Amino acid sequence: MESFFNNIPSYYRTAILVGGLVLLWVFEGAFPRLYFKSNRYRHAGTNLFFTLTTAVVNFALAFLIVKACTFTANNHFGLLYLVPLPNWLHAMLAILMMDLIGAYLVHLIQHKIAWMWHFHKIHHIDTAVDATTALRHHPIESIFRVIALFVAVITMGIPIWMVFLYQTISAFMSQFNHANIHLPKWLDNALSWIIVSPDMHKVHHSHFQPETDTNYANIFSIWDRLFGTFKKVNDTTSLKYGLDEYQDERYQQIGALLKAPFDKPLNQ
Repeated sequence: MESFFNNIPSYYRTAILVGGLVLLWVFEGAFPRLYFKSNRYRHAGTNLFFTLTTAVVNFALAFLIVKACTFTANNHFGLLYLVPLPNWLHAMLAILMMDLIGAYLVHLIQHKIAWMWHFHKIHHIDTAVDATTALRHHPIESIFRVIALFVAVITMGIPIWMVFLYQTISAFMSQFNHANIHLPKWLDNALSWIIVSPDMHKVHHSHFQPETDTNYANIFSIWDRLFGTFKKVNDTTSLKYGLDEYQDERYQQIGALLKAPFDKPLNQ
């Protein structure tokens, strides 16, 4: 696995991520959890635009992650180097810590710090949450997430191949837990004890703030359970998505979303 992810061509990773997204999107069409009034193709197009902006930011700042990985490897720097570990255990702990620092904590912080929330909120403005919603992040938020991953790599001492492995798992899990798919209730409940299931994450996209400020995790649900941010709603089909002050249809357009962090909402 180390050799594979050390040498994996970028188009392989792209194919894996695009393939997963397409599969989930098709599955949503066949077995939807909810039926939305919005045009699925237009909605997907808007969210795919933000995939491109995220890719640009990640590519531009990739040198930070590469340098961090090189530094920790050359100097055996980081908490994971304190005790000799087999590769599989090193990888498991690395993925856990990248999920904690690079996903859960940075997500939580963006909900707690007002100026950061203004950039993150475009993700929550989506009123038709599906697999493509996972891709809707303002370019400035993408910078926050790269910095959080950098901190995780430096703190723990994570080699580049484990970063690639984590990013692949993380991207698919984000698509999966946003997906508008109908899973049997027992299966969704069982999955949510280990990973973030679709119903678990849908609560986070509720327009009701006490629900919006819960269920921050991306891969492993343990973080929400451990830090007291877990929230269960028995009937997620009754949830209303989005933010109350951004229900106007124009906020589903690319230009309005890019400017949303700096604009006063129409409903205020």
